[in-house]
Amino acid sequence: QVQVEESGGGLVQAGGSLRLSCVVSSSTFDINTMGWYRQSPGKQRELVAQMGLGTSPNYADSVKGRFTISRDNAKNTVDLQMNSLKPEDTAIYYCRVIVRYSRDNLRQYWGQGTQVTVSS
Repeated sequence: QVQVEESGGGLVQAGGSLRLSCVVSSSTFDINTMGWYRQSPGKQRELVAQMGLGTSPNYADSVKGRFTISRDNAKNTVDLQMNSLKPEDTAIYYCRVIVRYSRDNLRQYWGQGTQVTVSS
């Protein structure tokens, strides 16, 4: 059973910074992609940033230059450093991982989410 757990959310003023962390349990499989999504009330869940195995990260246009994603394959973790936060960044942030069990068998797993609130 794969477990995904986020931490690091909270309340911050506009212009401030937060760092989110995500850890994936177990190391008996290959984690293909690790990333962060977010969802605010009344909106669909959207990609914030993600990294494939050995590939460059990709970011939503709205966070480019402000957010940085990093992963540690040895620890099965992925972090999201968020700087210059804006009120519109307020959302529940979810960690998502794609696990490869075999060449044609990939499954995604989500964390429970962590709230980020940016006050103006």
